[in-house]
Amino acid sequence: MDRAEETRAPGVRLVQAAFHCRSLSLYTNLGFDIREPLSCLQGRTRTRSFSGIEVRPASASDLSACNALSRQVHGFDRAVELEQDVEQGNASVVVRDGRVTGYTSDLGFFGHSTTETNLDMQALIASAESFAGPGILVPSRNSLLLRWCLANGLRVIQPMTLMSLGLYNEPAGAWMPSILF
Repeated sequence: MDRAEETRAPGVRLVQAAFHCRSLSLYTNLGFDIREPLSCLQGRTRTRSFSGIEVRPASASDLSACNALSRQVHGFDRAVELEQDVEQGNASVVVRDGRVTGYTSDLGFFGHSTTETNLDMQALIASAESFAGPGILVPSRNSLLLRWCLANGLRVIQPMTLMSLGLYNEPAGAWMPSILF
């Protein structure tokens, strides 16, 4: 919080373990607002692909489409982070009807994902052989996506809470946050 104040960051976000009552109380007392209940999911889906939707490794030529999608859904882009994830080979894109309709920096605890629709997000999740770290963070209020995940064999590992202090843009699309952001 001191660093955010020093750099005049417009906001701070964190993901809190929902079962940890003391940390929830602490962050709330520090001024953080609860933005989204999250379900940390792990496993491998039974559905492995969707007709007409391709999930492939992201390339540098996909960056502008990914950043445009991030601006559309979140109100800002993730250019620096995405460029690093593409260079490291962690990022993937969803292609439907010949255009990028979603991306992930990495499917797992430390990666974020943004798509136009739940179907695009389902294709992205289904493409993974496994998830990095404890799992993916699915917004629990996205009931359609959460039900699809559960019906396809994923299991809830732990409940979590996305909290923020300061600026927060309500996402307008399907998304999964990172533990880092």
